[in-house]
Amino acid sequence: MTARTPRLSRLRRLTPGRGEDGAGRSGRRRGAAPKVVALGGGQGLSASLAALRRITGDLTAVVTVADDGGSSGRLREELGVLPPGDLRKALAALCGDDDWGQTWARVIQHRFQSQGDLHGHAVGNLLIVALWEQLGDPVQALDLVGRLLGAQGRVLPMSAVPLELQALVKGHDPARPEDVDTVRGQATVALTPGEVHSVQVVPRDPPAVPEAVAAVLDADWVVLGPGSWFSSVIPHLLVPELLDALVETKARRVLSLNLAPQPGETEGFSPQRHLEVLARHAPKLALDVVLADEAAVPDRESLADAAKRFGAAVELAPVAREDGSPKHDPELLAAAYDRIFRMHGRIGPWR
Repeated sequence: MTARTPRLSRLRRLTPGRGEDGAGRSGRRRGAAPKVVALGGGQGLSASLAALRRITGDLTAVVTVADDGGSSGRLREELGVLPPGDLRKALAALCGDDDWGQTWARVIQHRFQSQGDLHGHAVGNLLIVALWEQLGDPVQALDLVGRLLGAQGRVLPMSAVPLELQALVKGHDPARPEDVDTVRGQATVALTPGEVHSVQVVPRDPPAVPEAVAAVLDADWVVLGPGSWFSSVIPHLLVPELLDALVETKARRVLSLNLAPQPGETEGFSPQRHLEVLARHAPKLALDVVLADEAAVPDRESLADAAKRFGAAVELAPVAREDGSPKHDPELLAAAYDRIFRMHGRIGPWR
């Protein structure tokens, strides 16, 4: 039990509960879709959201806010705002498959090509930041963008302040392969040629967005990953109130592994090595299921042993695209999530 547990208790009192009659916050009854919270950032979270929106209409994305590269980095440096890029990608992933949804998904993902200051900026980044400035509330602004897009779910930042990622990296400088250096910035950490040992965020002990904490506490299922391990997945565990919620929640927890190691950040990592790193950063975290692509696990016994450290079972399923690229297929990933949600126990009124 941590010093922040009383705050979690207050949030539980603020979160409408599930009654004994089988109804939840929105009157959901037996047979309703599960309430799912997905945590991550970048393309990995987008893949998970594109799958999850196919099987539930009660979906919340909690997104990392440590990005400091590209359009997001420029807006963050110039205006002091949260980096909007991963939030924009999550919103695009939640757009429907109809003409309205797909048109808006393309619009907000569109990047200007010019010789001037607008070059490389994404339309959605500018829209999100404009609404932040107009409304003065990042959550309210993201909800408004979601309504405009017809997004099939909600997008929340994990913290109310922009964060800097710092990593201890062995061999970041190829001329000093045995030295361990502190590497700063998400973009730099993601591309380091060295071996990342651990990460932290600055400021330390950052505030979580209360709505994100409440969503985790009220969920039926929480999905962590896939995504860049040190720069998109683990940062959620470095926000104390959010970690407390992930530890305390009565939701089932799924960890979705990547299809392949990421060049630089997790070069040479086995599937079980990803779990070992996660355990070092969050030793109290428990999981129920570890999902991996069956073709990406050469040593199933070692992965199963690593999963036991979290109290988790391993589910292997074909979730990769058929073209051989290390990207998840939304339909196959949706089928895997749906099977997990149905087969691994149901906690809450929907089961």
